[in-house]
Amino acid sequence: MGLRLFTLADIWTFFLAFFLTLPLVTIVHELGHILIARIFGAKIKFAIGTGKHLINIGPLEVKRMYFMEGWCQYRELKYNKVWVHVLIYLSGSLFNLVAILFINFLIYEGVIPVHIFFYQFVYFSVYFIFFSLFPYRNGDGKPSDGQAILDVIRFGKAEDPID
Repeated sequence: MGLRLFTLADIWTFFLAFFLTLPLVTIVHELGHILIARIFGAKIKFAIGTGKHLINIGPLEVKRMYFMEGWCQYRELKYNKVWVHVLIYLSGSLFNLVAILFINFLIYEGVIPVHIFFYQFVYFSVYFIFFSLFPYRNGDGKPSDGQAILDVIRFGKAEDPID
């Protein structure tokens, strides 16, 4: 079988990946930050997407372009230590890694089938881990998780308070 390029028949797979799988990977990532921050007593503000406000689902704010990104901010930690901040910023990527391992385990055990959805989920999770831990600031000056970790180690505190 030869090389197969993207065709019109693949458009539904693309839409599924972009509008469902990628946001699910984002939610897993943000849940990592949320859970660990709450364990240490933080108050949380988090959203999926960018742009104008669309809806709230409990404590989750969904923005109009929900498939683009996500963020979680926290404040008022009960245990305000450098290692706690580092763990909170690292926990999104750790949750993505755990999801990758769990999906692969379930496929290996025959619980779930080999399917493009799970392939895409794992692919986007690896993408998230890499770009979350890569240290940089976005166009608005907000740090990636990797940059936030470096900042916390450098300055001894979080520099990204809730708006």
